Amino acid sequence: MTMNEAHESTTRLPEHTPRLDWAKLAPEAFKAMIRLDTAARQGVDPTLLNLVKIRASQINHCAFCLDMHSKDALAAGESADRIIQLGAWTESRHFYTAREIAAIELTEAVTVVTDGFVPDTVYAKAAEEFDETELAHLIAAIVTINAFNRIGVTTRMVPGHYTPSA
Repeated sequence: MTMNEAHESTTRLPEHTPRLDWAKLAPEAFKAMIRLDTAARQGVDPTLLNLVKIRASQINHCAFCLDMHSKDALAAGESADRIIQLGAWTESRHFYTAREIAAIELTEAVTVVTDGFVPDTVYAKAAEEFDETELAHLIAAIVTINAFNRIGVTTRMVPGHYTPSA
């Protein structure tokens, strides 16, 4: 029996039940979030954007967003290695470019802002890698995924059913 066969024959725990369908119950707020996401992604490299969304979702423990953005990244050609290593990027920097590391560091600083302000050193590294317009959009993208994560974990959105668009 292969590992895949053994894994498939194991009974999995049932899915949790979502608390509510936020997008259906607050459609105007949902549409506004989609518009914000669309505006924020302008000028941000899609590969970089996927890494940012995955890293923030890891930190925020948003399984729904992790599922969605990991699948989107894979569908866009991202390597499984880079997605897998993202949670331990400080030990596996060689998987990423200096620009990606600057964005990941900024993502962590903005996501965990309860630890204090975004450090000047982190901001300065990002400012070295991105022009001001790119940086403004990157910050908006980080803030947007954090908002989506908070909705996902609060409403207990169920991961595993997302299929990336072609």
